[in-house]
Amino acid sequence: MCLIMKRRRGELHPVIRHGLLLIWLVIAVFPLFWVFATSLKPPQDWSGWPVVWWPEEPTLFNYIQVWMNDLVTGAGAPMGETEVIGPWGALINTFIIAIISSTIATLLGAVIAYGASRYRILTDSQLLYFLMLRMIPPFVVAAPVFLWFSTLGIEDTLIGLIMLYTLITVPYAMLVMKSFVDDVPQEFEQAAEILGAGRWRVIWEIILPLMRPGLAATFLFLLILNWSEYYFALILSKTDVSTLPVHLNRFAGNSAPHGFQAALSVGATLPLLIIGLLIRKHLVRGLSFGFVRR
Repeated sequence: MCLIMKRRRGELHPVIRHGLLLIWLVIAVFPLFWVFATSLKPPQDWSGWPVVWWPEEPTLFNYIQVWMNDLVTGAGAPMGETEVIGPWGALINTFIIAIISSTIATLLGAVIAYGASRYRILTDSQLLYFLMLRMIPPFVVAAPVFLWFSTLGIEDTLIGLIMLYTLITVPYAMLVMKSFVDDVPQEFEQAAEILGAGRWRVIWEIILPLMRPGLAATFLFLLILNWSEYYFALILSKTDVSTLPVHLNRFAGNSAPHGFQAALSVGATLPLLIIGLLIRKHLVRGLSFGFVRR
């Protein structure tokens, strides 16, 4: 029994703990492996039986068809008086919308969180209420949002989606950034003010550098949410604006071309991985900043 359970402090034995973590790693990584492997399969292996775990002759056929020829979605082909937006157009739209809305939401959340932490303009319960409003299912507010945006004339526009994505992610930013602001000692600000520094100089030279990991972690979290947003993008986009999740939906169906879906999914995931690698140092510190007291 001593080999199975570690009695001290009620902890699991290291072998069991590492085994559970390994199982969880396999569960988390397997979908990524399957998508990547499917993107390299020729058409005959997409739904082959027995299952083809890895193609004998990996091919870039799916990537060429989706990202270069775009033969499946027919980008550039007339649809009435408009043209269907291809994957590159959808990728650019998604990048612009996600980056701008995540940046604005992160900055707004940081400002509101600073006011809530230092000046008590909002309590923790009120911040939680804002987050609870975000928990309302999108289809409940889809009709009012659609009518509002149509009245304002910002339906099917980048500005409209940026505004909406910013509004729906600000509650997350406010709640997450609040913990980071709380962990910045107020003594630093007080010492700087005693030495004659103004409020804006204190924020710019003391608060922001200390909150940099938190800003990076919050930004990436919001970026993932905005990058993968589907329902509102489907409702508010028609022909002029299309995002990658909406573009990927064109491949849905019982006889869906799984290889093309996988190739498009890999291309949609790579930008997030690259951004995560670029800010990985701040991200690791940011994810633990709110839990480790300094």
